[in-house]
Amino acid sequence: MKRWKVGILLFDDAEVLDFAGPFEVFAVTSVKQNEGELYSPFEVTTISETGQMITARNGLKVQPDYSFGSAPAYDLLVIPGGMGTRGLVHNKAVVAWIAERFAEVQWMTSVCTGSFLLAEAGLLEGKQATTHWASIERMRNTYPGVSVEENVKYVDEGRIVTSAGISAGINMAFHMVNRLLGKEVAQETARRMEYDIILDADK
Repeated sequence: MKRWKVGILLFDDAEVLDFAGPFEVFAVTSVKQNEGELYSPFEVTTISETGQMITARNGLKVQPDYSFGSAPAYDLLVIPGGMGTRGLVHNKAVVAWIAERFAEVQWMTSVCTGSFLLAEAGLLEGKQATTHWASIERMRNTYPGVSVEENVKYVDEGRIVTSAGISAGINMAFHMVNRLLGKEVAQETARRMEYDIILDADK
């Protein structure tokens, strides 16, 4: 059975639920194989620029699995948001890494103001996207070539999926599980997490 490699970018002052929410969804997703055994279709690891420990929002310390130089090839990347993105958009190495990885991955996703990093890398030009409600106008003003949507949990542009603030990243992750593995697997994962989801088919 297909197994997708999911990478989650970490950096100082990243919003905790932005990365921990999608991590939990992908990591706990499982499907039954023909013999009835559970199979984990996602392998989830974390990356930071240097591979050194980062200090996320409110002081949570996290040790990434990889640096930019040692990270493996991924199928799906998650770019979280948080106050750290305000400085990170000026970090040319990080922005370049996101742009380079987009050429390799099947899907690039963002949570909250992580979309600013995608926009800075030129990935959202001429596309629809979303971000945290408090940063909607800032994004519109900073990146006028992006059609910024509000009052939505996520925006799916095919290879790029952006989500709104913080907990909306969980909805985005479930949306990807639904896309790749179907409604039944997404719903069973949500039940395991005791999380209420509304999938596209339910709208």
